[in-house]
Amino acid sequence: MPLCVAAGGAVVAVALQSFTLAWTHSIEKIRWEEDWRIDGSQLVLLEARVRGSGAGMEPPAGSVLKSGVWHYAPHVAPLDVLRLTHSHYAAGYELCRDGDCVPLADYAPRVRDGEVIELRACPAS
Repeated sequence: MPLCVAAGGAVVAVALQSFTLAWTHSIEKIRWEEDWRIDGSQLVLLEARVRGSGAGMEPPAGSVLKSGVWHYAPHVAPLDVLRLTHSHYAAGYELCRDGDCVPLADYAPRVRDGEVIELRACPAS
C-alpha cells in the first residue's frame, strides 16, 4: 500500500512501502531520523537515530553509538495514523526514501502553520 499524506483538506498518495521521517530539533539543532514500514493498514516504527544529544533528549537505554549517531529500536505499537504538527518555527519534517529527502510539506502544499499533517497507509482500492 502507498503512504497517504493528508493536510489542508488534500490527500496525496506516495508510492512507497518504507520511508524515513527526519527532522532537526528546533532548539538543539540535532537531526533525528525514524525508519517506518507500511504493514497492511498500519505504520510500523523499525528504528530511530539521533545525531547527538542535548537537554531533555538523551538517547534511550540500549542505544548503540555508531560513527557519532545513536541507533535504537523504539518500543511503539503499530499506528493507524501518525500526526505531525507543521510549524514555521522549526525546519520541518522530511520524507526520505533511498537516501533522498524531500520536505514533507512538499506533499502537502496547502498545509498552514500550526496545522497537522497525517501519515497513514492508503486504503486498498
